Amino acid sequence: MLDIVLTSTLDGVLYGMLLFLLASGLTVIFSMMGVLNFAHASFYMLGAFFGFETSLYLGYWPGLLIAPVLVGGIGMAVERYGLRRVHRHGHVAELLFTFGLTFIIQELVQIVWGTLPMNYQVPHALDFSAFSLFSIHYPAFKLFELFGSAAIFIALALVVKCSRIGLVVQAALSHPGMVAMLGHDVERIFMLVFGVGCGLAALAGVIAGPALVTQSNMAELLGPILFVVVVFGGLGSLGGAFVASLTIGLVQTFAVASNASLAASFGPLRAGGALAPLLGDVWNVTVAQLAPILPYLLLVLVLIVRPRGLMGARES
Repeated sequence: MLDIVLTSTLDGVLYGMLLFLLASGLTVIFSMMGVLNFAHASFYMLGAFFGFETSLYLGYWPGLLIAPVLVGGIGMAVERYGLRRVHRHGHVAELLFTFGLTFIIQELVQIVWGTLPMNYQVPHALDFSAFSLFSIHYPAFKLFELFGSAAIFIALALVVKCSRIGLVVQAALSHPGMVAMLGHDVERIFMLVFGVGCGLAALAGVIAGPALVTQSNMAELLGPILFVVVVFGGLGSLGGAFVASLTIGLVQTFAVASNASLAASFGPLRAGGALAPLLGDVWNVTVAQLAPILPYLLLVLVLIVRPRGLMGARES
């Protein structure tokens, strides 16, 4: 029992930190611009594929730097020549624009790289077992994901809350006219923020690409859970995204490892009982089978009790 608890805790923390690494860019964009970018997971996918291509010629580590810069540049172009033009029409137009952008990026990825998974290799320097726990070997690359995500959280929190850049950017969202009068180019600030957010998504793609499957539908696989994280934690809150990521990671990991069910707890349902026709196979469903829907159940419960999310300052 102890081995299951310890291994599930470690796996849950690792998965949660990966979710935060992906959600951090979206949180930065919303907290500083008020834009909920539906295409964020697609920029994550672009980062993974750009990192894969770079690794073929230059190795993994140059790709860790080059891919976020390239995707960040694409994000700035998207904001400058697309999102900025629809911004004046309100949030619905922004959502529809980024929603359509998701399908465009996915189709382009399939045209260039196809639909088969890429052979994205873990860097040789981290391709070893860091330690063993109950005969389970944990790769060093997973620890790199963990500590890298923690470092990004600390750096973003310091920039947003403690630096002059963060104060100027947040002021540009609430008082753009005043910031412009102080000599700052508000439109350029928003373009750079959007580019940084997309670059963070790409960084998550490069880091997660070798650990997960790099393929053309990876945005579809992680996109829904990404929005669960940012809404559950509170739109625009880095701390909330961090807490929500760890919570969802631990809940899903422990759920997958559990075989508990109503049948296991209370015994088989009697065939002639009054509840048999109503419950049917539900009586035998295990917690592991319910694991995929648990994050969405948590999201619904949090929105009912606290519409702003755990730590959000805006209404979801």
